[in-house]
Amino acid sequence: MFGLEALDLARIQFAFTISFHILFPAITIGLASYLAVLEGLWLKTHNDTYRDLYHFWSKIFAVNFGMGVVSGLVMAYQFGTNWSRFSDFAGSVTGPLLTYEVLTAFFLEAGFLGVMLFGWNKVGRKLHFFSTVMVAIGTLISTFWILASNSWMQTPQGYEIVNGQVIPVDWLAIIFNPSFPYRLLHMSTAAFVATAFFVGSSAAWHLLRGKDNPAIRTMLSMAMWMALIVAPIQAVIGDFHGVNTLKHQPAKIAAIEGHWENVGNEPTPLILFGWPDMKAEKTRFAVEIPYLGSLILTHSLDKQVPALKEFAPEDRPNSTIVFWSFRIMVGLGVLMIFTGLWSLWLRKRDRLYTSRPFLYLALWMGPSGLVAILAGWFTTEIGRQPWVVYGLMRTADASSGHSFVQMSITLIMFVVVYFALFGAGLGYMMRLVRKGPKIDEGKETNEGGPGQQRTPARPLSAADDDNGEGEHSHSLNKEI
Repeated sequence: MFGLEALDLARIQFAFTISFHILFPAITIGLASYLAVLEGLWLKTHNDTYRDLYHFWSKIFAVNFGMGVVSGLVMAYQFGTNWSRFSDFAGSVTGPLLTYEVLTAFFLEAGFLGVMLFGWNKVGRKLHFFSTVMVAIGTLISTFWILASNSWMQTPQGYEIVNGQVIPVDWLAIIFNPSFPYRLLHMSTAAFVATAFFVGSSAAWHLLRGKDNPAIRTMLSMAMWMALIVAPIQAVIGDFHGVNTLKHQPAKIAAIEGHWENVGNEPTPLILFGWPDMKAEKTRFAVEIPYLGSLILTHSLDKQVPALKEFAPEDRPNSTIVFWSFRIMVGLGVLMIFTGLWSLWLRKRDRLYTSRPFLYLALWMGPSGLVAILAGWFTTEIGRQPWVVYGLMRTADASSGHSFVQMSITLIMFVVVYFALFGAGLGYMMRLVRKGPKIDEGKETNEGGPGQQRTPARPLSAADDDNGEGEHSHSLNKEI
C-alpha cells in the first residue's frame, strides 16, 4: 500500500509514538522549573500572585506528567518488539543508559512528586519548596540520560564490536560523546522556550477575553522575559550544534541544505527555499544567497560545505524532508525572537498587556515551541538515516522483521488509541488553561500547631474541611 514495506511502517509507528511522547516531557521540563521559580518567588516576596500561579500550573503539570509517563513506557517496549535486532546489537549501551534514567531521575521525581502536588498544607514551606526543586532537577536529569543515549546513536564513541555486538569500553566517552553537550543544551533550552510560549499564549487568551488581573499579567510578563532572553541563546546554541553536526555527520548537513555538488573552489551558497529532488539529484526552484552557506556553517567565506553527491546514494538522508523540517524550526525560532523583541518594545511603552495585535501573535505562538521541537526532532532523526547507529548499523538491519500485516494492524491501533487517550488528556488540560488561575487558591487558613491542618496533633485534625468535616474534627479534638 502506497509503496510502503513493513520496515517503513515500523519507522512510521516509532515516529508517531515518539512525536506524541516528546511533547509531554518538553512541557514537563519547562513547567517543573517554572513551578520552582514561582514558589521561590512566593517564599521570597510573599506575593500571593506567585502562589496562585503555582497552584494553577501545578494542575496542568500533573496532567502533562501523567501522559508523559504513559507514552514513555510505550517507547521502551518498542525497542524490544519492533527493533529487537537493534536491541541485541546496541542494548549493552542503550539499556544501561535508560536504566540510569529510571534509577536517578524517575525515582527522584516519584519520591517528591506526591509532596509537591498534595503536600501544600501538610508539610512545611521549605520542605515543599525542596520537593518542587527536586522534581525540577529530576526532569533535567531524565533529559540528561535520554539525550546521552540518543546522542550516542548519532555519534557513537567508547565501544568495541565483539561477535556482532557493541561492548562498552569507556562509559565517559559513551555518555559525553561528541554531539551530546550540544544536543542536551539545545533540547533543554527548547523545552524552556516551548513552555514560555505555552504560558504566554494562555495569558494572551485571557487578556483578549477581558480577564485582566495580576496573575494573568505576571504569566505574560514572565513568559515574554523568557522568550526575549532564551530564544536568542537557543539560536546561538543551534549554530554550535550545526558546526558540530557538520564535523561528525556531514551528509546530514548536506541534506538539510539541499546542497548537491560544489562547483570548483567556489564557496557554498545558502539555499533559502527550494524543493530537493532525490531522484533528479538537484534542488528545484532554488533561491540562493551566495557565500552565506559557507559563512554560517564554516564561519568563513571560502571554505566549502560537503555536498550530497559526495556520498553514495544509499548513504544519503532524505533531503526533501529534512530541508523543510529544518526551515520550519528555524522560521519559528526567528518568530520567537521577534515576539520577544516586540514584547520589550511594548513593555517600555506600557502597552504589553493592552496591544491586541501583539496579544493575538502571542496567542498563535502558543504551540510554536512544540512544533519547532517536532521539526527539529524530525531533522535530527531522519537526517541520521539510513543509520540507526550512525556508521555502525543500518535501520534496515535493526528491525524485528515483522510482516506488513502485523505492522499495519499495530500502527492503526496506535493511531486510534493515541488520538482517543491523549486527545482526551490534552482536551482536559486545555480546559484547565481556559479556566485560568484562581485568586487566593491554596491560601493557608492557619499557621499550624496542635489541632491545625499543617501540623496535626491527631489524625482527625488533618481531615478536609470542605464540607464542614474539618470544623467537626476540630471540635471533636477539643473535646478529646
